[in-house]
Amino acid sequence: MTIQESKQQRSHQTLAELIESLELSNLQKQYMQSRWLDQLSYMSRRARETRNWYYRLRITAIVGSVVVPILLGVQQTNSKDFLRWATIGLSGVVAVSAAVEEFFHFGDRWRHFRQTAEALKAQGWQFSQLGGLYGEYPSHQAAFQSFTTHVETLLQHENEVFVSEVVKEKPKENSVPDRDKSAQHTSSQKSDASNL
Repeated sequence: MTIQESKQQRSHQTLAELIESLELSNLQKQYMQSRWLDQLSYMSRRARETRNWYYRLRITAIVGSVVVPILLGVQQTNSKDFLRWATIGLSGVVAVSAAVEEFFHFGDRWRHFRQTAEALKAQGWQFSQLGGLYGEYPSHQAAFQSFTTHVETLLQHENEVFVSEVVKEKPKENSVPDRDKSAQHTSSQKSDASNL
């Protein structure tokens, strides 16, 4: 078990103990454990995993992009086959790293999961302390329905954003759809004809 996993497990255990200490029914505690804490743990884990992938791929692409020109310069003065193949191989690794990051959007996923985990955490702490949104309630029992509504709304929004923005194919910058190109071409032909 890594240090990070150990910290995550201790945090999960601390939050589970906090849930047990609240004056809630068993059903309400079960919701807190199986929905709120489970989703918080999932979002935190996914944020950590996607951050790690993002860093690995970006660092590989950055370092490789710096090393390839150096190898090309060295190759000019030294005609060994090893340098040529190393340069070609490293160029391929850089291209694959950039392509994989572009396809999976690990940076976007990381930020999305981290933001959702932090929002869930904030809801949980405010609820446990009867502060923030829950400050007007006299007890956890009274605030519970509001808490579940906020958590479910947040999770529904998270799902909608993930599907519609994080994993969708992003349009290329500076690309004009074919119908717009033909419209531009037609309008330029008309303006050319009117200038005659």
